[in-house]
Amino acid sequence: MSRTATSIRKNDSVLVITGKDRGKRGRVLKVVPGNERGKVRFIVEGVNMIKRHTKPNPGKQVKGGIVSREASLHASNVQLVCPECGVQTRIGHKLLGDGRKVRICRKCEGVVDK
Repeated sequence: MSRTATSIRKNDSVLVITGKDRGKRGRVLKVVPGNERGKVRFIVEGVNMIKRHTKPNPGKQVKGGIVSREASLHASNVQLVCPECGVQTRIGHKLLGDGRKVRICRKCEGVVDK
């Protein structure tokens, strides 16, 4: 069983770089892990909205009707936005003096992790 690695995590700010929502920014709500072939996907707040027809379920207090919600995006369609310089960037890794390994912005060399 293989583990798919990605440098983007939950609550990161990302930019959609291709598709119908190209140019939109949002926060990663959920990382959907891939299978053995490595298809990691993200659910991004306010991006890739779909309409879902739901049945009413009084036991779970769910009203029926047409509900709009986010669908997942493939990892290759989003890019991290650096919190320091505010532009889309690739992600690097760096070891700090205290032994921590952190993610860094490739453009401004700023630390992405808090």
